[in-house]
Amino acid sequence: MGELVELKQSPRRKKLLLYSINFVPELTGIGKYNGEMVQWLTEHGYEVRVITAPPYYPHWQVQEGYSSYRYKKESWNGATIWRCPLWVPKSGSGLKRLLHLFSFAFSSIPLLFKHMLWRPDVCLIVEPPLALSPMAIVFAKLLKIKTWLHVQDFEVDAAFELGLLPNYTRLKSWVIGLESWLMRRFDTVSSISEPMTRRLLKKGVPSNRIKLFPNWVDISVIHPLPDEARNRFRENMGYAREDLVVLYSGNMGEKQGLDTVLDAAEKLQSMSHVQFMLCGEGVAKSKLMERASKQRLSNVRFLPLQPAEKLNDLLNMADVHLLMQKRNASDLVMPSKLTGMLASGRAVIAAAEEQTAVHSVMKQSRAGVLIPPEDAAKLTEALLSLSIRSEDRKLHGDHAREYAVSYLGYESVMNAFQQIMIELGVRA
Repeated sequence: MGELVELKQSPRRKKLLLYSINFVPELTGIGKYNGEMVQWLTEHGYEVRVITAPPYYPHWQVQEGYSSYRYKKESWNGATIWRCPLWVPKSGSGLKRLLHLFSFAFSSIPLLFKHMLWRPDVCLIVEPPLALSPMAIVFAKLLKIKTWLHVQDFEVDAAFELGLLPNYTRLKSWVIGLESWLMRRFDTVSSISEPMTRRLLKKGVPSNRIKLFPNWVDISVIHPLPDEARNRFRENMGYAREDLVVLYSGNMGEKQGLDTVLDAAEKLQSMSHVQFMLCGEGVAKSKLMERASKQRLSNVRFLPLQPAEKLNDLLNMADVHLLMQKRNASDLVMPSKLTGMLASGRAVIAAAEEQTAVHSVMKQSRAGVLIPPEDAAKLTEALLSLSIRSEDRKLHGDHAREYAVSYLGYESVMNAFQQIMIELGVRA
């Protein structure tokens, strides 16, 4: 009689459905983080499906090889990606932005229903846009699927406070009430900083459902470079070793208030060694370039968004990083660019009000100088101080790197993701 062979059933892979308008190959912002998260999940045994749009950010133009009008299926790092039609406006008015977001929300409904029938353990929705929430909630409730809303930006608050939506009392009350009602329908709601999680509590989300899930940085990829390599890149960009390179790298949109940088550059034109570099794309870039040209700001240069493989060289080129925000936007978002600035080990000047996410991180990290938003005089003063105090720049940079290593590492943040999944009842 033959031997009995015990057949062991392999454990079922955990299944996650990611529903977000942004994904790789976008190089910055939410798309970048979504891609890195999905790669980590597939490498750690998850089966992942993604419903997203064609890549368009930050240029606000669909990338070559993708279509705004067709559905597309592709594979990426072990995950299956479905892209849905999306309307991308050329300008960023409030109404056009809303139509842009709703175009994806509507075009993705058939795929959302299809992949909810796949019965994922968790459906993870990334805001913005909140417009993805209603149908995700409906399908998840019908099929008894756990839902997790991750808030990268408080887009509703920002839309009113930045004037993208008319600030009519009844309209604002109704929209904010709807947002709160939707958020309370999720099993878990997370955000990327402590002040932003406190805002979730104010919006009525029960405290036991609120989680902190911060953005991260790969500290092995973004790290301080030795002076020789750093100076080589600076010289290739046309800067002298004695120049103080002041770098803004990121989206050039309405929330950033980058006119303040040009105001400071105008005040510092007589100090020829103080050089400003603005790198990136966005709806405000053309206006900024036009203004710099009209005012003949010879100390200001613009650079296109750089490929990922050049990011560490770019960040190390800076003597001082700038993190700029408008006053009314500063407590609504936690700019993702800050993680890279800190990991690069360079000093940071950040425009942020008290009680905001950026203010909190800057205080904890001791990475540089805090100034009020939209205050060119304070920005100029901070730059003058750091320009003559190289030892302060070095100390701030060292603190920045230490903070990034201790709190923002990729692996430690993703371990927090695992803990949230366990609390949702998803175990290996």
